[in-house]
Amino acid sequence: MEIHVVRPDGTNGRYMQGTTISQIAESVDANWKKTIVAGAINGTITDLTEPACDGSRIDMIALDSPEGLRIYRHSTAHVLAQAIKRLYGGKAVKLGIGPVIEGGFYYDMELAESLSTNDLEAIEQEMSRIIQENWPITRRVISREEAISLFTEREEPLKLELIQELPDDEVISIYEQGEFIDLCRGPHLPSTGRIKSFKLLSVAGAYWRGDSNNPMLQRIYGTAFLTKTELANYLYQLDEAKKRDHRKLGKELELFMFSEEAPGMPFYLPKGMVLRTALENFSRELLNLNDYEEVRTPLMMNKRMWEQSGHWDHYKDNMYFTKVDEAEFALKPMNCPGHMLIFKNALRSYRELPIRLAEFGQVHRHELSGALGGMMRVRTFCQDDAHLFVRPDQIEAEIGKVMALIGEVYKVFGFSYSVELSTRPDDYMGSDDLWDAAEQSLQNVLEAHGMHYRINEGDGAFYGPKIDFHIVDALKRSWQCGTIQLDFQMPEKFDLSYIGEDNKKQRPVVIHRAVYGSLDRFIGILIEHYSGAFPIWLAPVQAKILPVSEYEFDYALQVKAELIRAGVRVEVDARSEKLGNKIRIAQLEKVPYMIVVGKKEQLAGNVSVRKRGEADAAMMQVSDLAACILEKLHHRS
Repeated sequence: MEIHVVRPDGTNGRYMQGTTISQIAESVDANWKKTIVAGAINGTITDLTEPACDGSRIDMIALDSPEGLRIYRHSTAHVLAQAIKRLYGGKAVKLGIGPVIEGGFYYDMELAESLSTNDLEAIEQEMSRIIQENWPITRRVISREEAISLFTEREEPLKLELIQELPDDEVISIYEQGEFIDLCRGPHLPSTGRIKSFKLLSVAGAYWRGDSNNPMLQRIYGTAFLTKTELANYLYQLDEAKKRDHRKLGKELELFMFSEEAPGMPFYLPKGMVLRTALENFSRELLNLNDYEEVRTPLMMNKRMWEQSGHWDHYKDNMYFTKVDEAEFALKPMNCPGHMLIFKNALRSYRELPIRLAEFGQVHRHELSGALGGMMRVRTFCQDDAHLFVRPDQIEAEIGKVMALIGEVYKVFGFSYSVELSTRPDDYMGSDDLWDAAEQSLQNVLEAHGMHYRINEGDGAFYGPKIDFHIVDALKRSWQCGTIQLDFQMPEKFDLSYIGEDNKKQRPVVIHRAVYGSLDRFIGILIEHYSGAFPIWLAPVQAKILPVSEYEFDYALQVKAELIRAGVRVEVDARSEKLGNKIRIAQLEKVPYMIVVGKKEQLAGNVSVRKRGEADAAMMQVSDLAACILEKLHHRS
């Protein structure tokens, strides 16, 4: 019996029933085996051995495609599990799950022996043997009873738990390669020999299924790439990221600290506060130029405010609560409701709009302890929040101005960025008509400004769609920071109004916007982006004076006083150390200018100046040095 299928090139083909994707691929391209690792039937990705069905569309998944790389890494995770089974005993190792993650994969397993990074080399060697053996990777569909029997015999309790929880109508499949069998949906590479380049990275503990009530398993992280060059580049990036880790540099540069007395809540040290203040002041300059008004709202408000705003239904599990005079209050997770109340505090005219309220607002959100990560994931942080109350006819112009503001800020830091338009989530609030209008408005602005963007379906806020800005740092990592959110819902919930040109009450529209996003997280990103070597306008210490001996100490203090009067942040290294050691310490502190003062400089009334990263020093008058630094500060270079 013949079947008809649509081939990848769009042409129709006739094949015998039971023809597999690999056979169709061969009929299209004789060299398909070099590039194709899986296929898709009507958009569902599957193995090459899957037979096509009548009337289906067949596509090919190339190895060098994003989905092809996921399949490649998933197969490498299975090779890892097989190697562990060989090395530590088939029944002594209880397999959990081995998914693909961003940048690689991991496998969770239970075994009596505690693994460390020292064991990874031996595991890699066994993986290499399995790859050289080039085992075919084959899929087999089995019944629930067969699956239970199989994994009971193999003494795999974690797999049995997964099987028991599968829906009754779930297709259960296993994958086999040599002596190794795993419960898996797939798809996978045709054979282990297709894997060319991989590396195991680390060992960690992980609760089974992420639940602290379950046993702690051992998790091995790894990565795999199509070529050795790609792997080498990735490992270099990882090594560079470790050197730039903001937690490490934050401690070394004395920027911030954390304490068990306030888990996940950063303490800013004096130098870190200088950095934070510089960022806030930069933002305030732009706020003033763009006609924003700065406000401050309470850290805590009555529970009814959060119920009214809708945050209660969507965020209550991540909020902190307390009782005051028998009433329940909550620490704010967002600044929005406070700004709604400020707008409502006075009678507004259409002539006043847009009203732009900005706040460096401290917010609190309860994050699980395991999710905390330095400044990148904290329980309290400062949002550079603003809410623009606009007339409907002002929406697109105001969003365009915010986009320009965000672009101006990111340019100063040297960040390129990409843009996403995030549409309504499943739990969206409000009518479809309002959402349609809001999404269209954002799309209109993006297209009017010639902005390239991608649609991120279902990732909008519960009250409105948004434009998200993803910056790219020096290591080519992407971070979502800036956002513009269009909100028709909250003005309705708070019954906001202004008097229109017709002397009737009209409903404003709210534009939520942030540029840094979380100021604390942005600082963490900057530390890693600059590797702690901040541009001079951000550097906590802009110049460090290094007296050659104690005899030049008084002169060093005179130089310091002159630079401070000029507006330069400066320190003196007054330690009784050799000059070489003082220079080395200043280099580790990544100070932009090292100023050496010895007997010769004191007699001449000048200083010897060495810029960060340069070997040669130059003799300068203190006033000339101050003018040079101030010029750089003015241009934020």
